[in-house]
Amino acid sequence: MKAIELTKEEKTALIGRVQHYFDAELDQKIGLLKAEFVLDFFAKEIGAAYYKQGIDDAQIALARRIDDFAEDVYQLQRDATE
Repeated sequence: MKAIELTKEEKTALIGRVQHYFDAELDQKIGLLKAEFVLDFFAKEIGAAYYKQGIDDAQIALARRIDDFAEDVYQLQRDATE
């Protein structure tokens, strides 16, 4: 999988969300560096699974659209011969 590249602004916002989660849900304050390590870990180790699921979902959606298109073309062909 290609490495996920975030803009500085996106990464800063996500680090803030990690810090907020630790504070709100785990009652533990963490600094910027630890939050960045957590974010990088999840992006590298777990992000691929979510990325793969997204790709699988996109393939299914595209296949449905292609099937719909093929049905529309078939119907046009039938209408032209009647």
